[in-house]
Amino acid sequence: MKITPSRSVLLVVDIQGALLPAIDGGDDVLANTLWLMDIAALLGVPALATEHCPQRIGLSEPRLRSRLAEDRIVEKTWFSAVAEGNLLQAPSAERQQWIVTGMESHVCVQQTVLDLLAAKREVFVVDEAVGSRRPRDKELALLRMRQNGAEIVSREMVAFEWLENADSPAFREILKGFIR
Repeated sequence: MKITPSRSVLLVVDIQGALLPAIDGGDDVLANTLWLMDIAALLGVPALATEHCPQRIGLSEPRLRSRLAEDRIVEKTWFSAVAEGNLLQAPSAERQQWIVTGMESHVCVQQTVLDLLAAKREVFVVDEAVGSRRPRDKELALLRMRQNGAEIVSREMVAFEWLENADSPAFREILKGFIR
């Protein structure tokens, strides 16, 4: 199955400033997520983000947060953003395809993905846009999510599937600004 822009929502799980320094490759996780958020915005694909216990851990990383309206940010205390009950009530949550980025891969990302799959959503986890403190935890989480039905994809796979063809009006802009 291909990812289509009209059926997609980009979900950013818990990329919060206080957690980011502890994540293996955290700067890359953030950069790849921002890259996807910018392409999604150009193509009209909505984005949502979660913040885990923001009163204790802090808000999403400022560059990420500045790209989202307040109603697109879902606070949670459960590890799974779905279990809390608010995520599937958020704007654009009715969309069938969920492209997931965030941290930690083996905790909040994985539990959210498993619950999205149980809710009959098509889930695509962006390999270079998820992270954990330890590489082995990320590796095992990706394996488990794949075994349960999530597709593991790269950021460019998402971008080119959203574009669909080289005649897309945004193709040249994205090619020049994002694909190198």
